[in-house]
Amino acid sequence: MSEQRRQALEALLATDAEQQPGASRMSLLCGRCVSELGVSGAGATVLTHLSDGDGDGDGQATRRGLVHASNDVSAGLEDLQLTVGEGPCLDTFTTGGPVLVDDLAQAHQRWPAFAEQAHTLGAAAVFSFPLQVGVIRLGSLDCYRDATGPLGQAAITDALILADLATHTIMTELDGHATDDVSWLADPHAEIHQASGMVRIQLGSSTEAALLRMRAHAYTHELALTDVARHIVARELRFSADTDPDPLS
Repeated sequence: MSEQRRQALEALLATDAEQQPGASRMSLLCGRCVSELGVSGAGATVLTHLSDGDGDGDGQATRRGLVHASNDVSAGLEDLQLTVGEGPCLDTFTTGGPVLVDDLAQAHQRWPAFAEQAHTLGAAAVFSFPLQVGVIRLGSLDCYRDATGPLGQAAITDALILADLATHTIMTELDGHATDDVSWLADPHAEIHQASGMVRIQLGSSTEAALLRMRAHAYTHELALTDVARHIVARELRFSADTDPDPLS
């Protein structure tokens, strides 16, 4: 049954490609998530571990690249997880299994920062599925719904198939790139990588510590991490080891 369903979904994607010439394979996959799973939006993200030299020495730092988001809310949810450092995408990447939360109001203890702000963005339920080949994890396929309620078993099966198709699509794009090189992605978070390097130098710290300071500033001032990074790169904001960040004159 799963193989028949996979073939059916691939046929639908082929039809989508004919009807939407020029659309990327990932945009078509995210669109199929919306229509087949009964969700409000979907996004795909690639994550890679930073090396010990760039992280905190424990292999916990990750670099994120947004492959595609079907709408502004999906993009906002991906950015929010990067800002607060928690959420279904990161849990899926860590565990290698699906994360299914049918009511975000019940997830405040699990994700105290993400759950509240995700609800403000318009998400009432979130579902995340791993993008992986064997034990190698590439990232996640993330869906949200603007109303509470679980995914049915048929929808979960479809999501796992679509996640596998997305994984193969990303692996095709990765051909010729190092596995930790996400520069080929249309990554709106590129400035975050640059800014974290600048803050690392300002603080004389690890990249992970720099990201934590940036996240704390973003969270305290109710800003997106991408906005904080933009100010840092523009040299309108700098951090010091002993004080809060100050704007540059």
